[in-house]
Amino acid sequence: MPHFDRAITDGTKQTLDALGPDGFAKWMRGENRVLVTDTTMRDGHQSLLATRMRSADIVSIAGAYARALPELLSLECWGGATFDVAMRFLTEDPWERLARIRTAAPNILLQMLLRGANGVGYTNYPDNVVQHFVHEAASGGVDLFRVFDCLNWVDNMRVAMDAVRAENKLCEAAICYTGDVLDPARAKYDLNYYTGLAAELEKAGAHIIAVKDMAGLLKPASARVLFKALRESTDLPIHFHTHDTSGISAATVLAAVETGVDAVDAAMDAFSGNTSQPCLGSIVEALKDTDRETGLDPAAIRRISFYWEAVRNQYAAFESDLKGPASEVYLHEMPGGQFTNLKEQARSLGLETRWHEVAQAYHDVNLMFGDIVKVTPSSKVVGDMALMMVSQDLTVADVENPARDIAFPDSVVSMLRGDLGQSPGGWPERLQKKALKGAAPITDRPGALLEPADLPSLRKELEEKLGRAPTEQEFASWLMYPKVFLDFAAAQDTYGPVSVLPTPTYFYGMQMEDEIFVTLEKGKTLVIRCLGEGDVDSKGKATVFFELNGQPRRIKVLDRARGAANGTVRRKVEAGNDTQVGAPMPGVVSTLAVSTGQAVKAGDVLLSIEAMKMETALHAERDGTVAEVLVKAGDQIDAKDLLIVYS
Repeated sequence: MPHFDRAITDGTKQTLDALGPDGFAKWMRGENRVLVTDTTMRDGHQSLLATRMRSADIVSIAGAYARALPELLSLECWGGATFDVAMRFLTEDPWERLARIRTAAPNILLQMLLRGANGVGYTNYPDNVVQHFVHEAASGGVDLFRVFDCLNWVDNMRVAMDAVRAENKLCEAAICYTGDVLDPARAKYDLNYYTGLAAELEKAGAHIIAVKDMAGLLKPASARVLFKALRESTDLPIHFHTHDTSGISAATVLAAVETGVDAVDAAMDAFSGNTSQPCLGSIVEALKDTDRETGLDPAAIRRISFYWEAVRNQYAAFESDLKGPASEVYLHEMPGGQFTNLKEQARSLGLETRWHEVAQAYHDVNLMFGDIVKVTPSSKVVGDMALMMVSQDLTVADVENPARDIAFPDSVVSMLRGDLGQSPGGWPERLQKKALKGAAPITDRPGALLEPADLPSLRKELEEKLGRAPTEQEFASWLMYPKVFLDFAAAQDTYGPVSVLPTPTYFYGMQMEDEIFVTLEKGKTLVIRCLGEGDVDSKGKATVFFELNGQPRRIKVLDRARGAANGTVRRKVEAGNDTQVGAPMPGVVSTLAVSTGQAVKAGDVLLSIEAMKMETALHAERDGTVAEVLVKAGDQIDAKDLLIVYS
């Protein structure tokens, strides 16, 4: 870790505290230098790797930022996918991460990504749940909230924006960019569309306007035109965020700077490029000795980047296979945060060699949906549909054919019902009617249709589930992700604070004769030495022998690698047997809707499968009676496993 012999000096956090949000926005506009947000802690190298970053690796470097780069506008370090993945995958408390970064970097603004009415989830929540979450995030250390809606529907952003302003924090309202303002064939998203959104967001109370180019589609020439128009339509500061999938986003950033943008996003050198943001060090050098230079120290950036370079090696297993720029992004328009996740989903479905078909299907599905804004969670819907179509060899014509029954993914039905809000121009009527199977769509703001959550009652419910009183932050986590939080809490109770384990140990385990030091708290360090392990028993467990502070110990643990050989081998579906229902993909049975002896009709939901955050419902293709149910909720299944048998 790089060491900087510098005291923590005043930075942007102190400026916000002194001026308040409105004064800070005026200060941003008055600064001639380009302000920069470092995205490495949340968005860096946008891939599976980005959301797998452990708190220990992030917090260790936060103090170096505070000492060496206090001129940064902000550190984007929280929100978005990192919130649930911290609990779901890393068994870490996202609130603890935020608090530790706040302590280590007290002089720099901390920034989060907030999905408007979707909070940090994938669905709509009652207004008071969003308000409660924003209050806790602000209390926990977030200074700058980047609020967006996946369809650019401002009505869906208002509750979150108002909540941020009520906390006296910076409200950065984001316009999600799609299409190409210079392409006459994409007139749906022209200059008037973007300037109109900016005016609407300013009226709604934004302190800062962000242009969120989540797929990296904005080209340099288009950027000059777009930002010139935005600069003429609003006096608010403009903050530009893009991804480098195409390989030319640094040129777009420089074009935006030339046109008067006040702030830009960049990732530390070692984590930049491809689906991440453009290179921070290179942008700083490019603007050096100009009238818009950033004021950041290039030497400090390089030293911090050396740290990230070493950290990145520990996450090699989660790297994407994207070796360089991909102009294909202008075809499919996938957000940087989705690109590598969707590739992994395709791989899990056995579609790895058909990736370019998936990319084309993603493009086709987008147009079938009416050319929509694609960012979490709307981008997930497009991806779900594209994967389903490729895996089942369906064309757009097949899907739109009124005579052909299609089992749409749950996410598609939900979006076309209006659960995510309204797309500009509305949803394609025939497709909507087919997906909803006669159910009426909603056209109002989804959150307005939800009754306010009974927070005291829900808090008591969580207390009963935990067997103790939850903190307000735990309560906020549960309101966003009920099952994920409870699984996380159970894991914490079982395994303790695994966040203190060294990263290689957490991901890959210890080998024989490995010795590690685990600091539980200041002055309390455990020395653990692995001595070996025994054979796997019939339950898939092995005895592990180790020393704890020199004392011999042993424990039985589940051996997921070797235990599989002793696990139950599931029957496979017989090709052409219409009395059997098989798994179309590997995943986890998330819900089971039928039981043995139950009569079902064609179209009834049998069960749902979750794979890589995509949930797909399996519908009955014929009338019949369920003779056997071979799985239960929570079961791990492989493709072609037999799930249900009709009599």
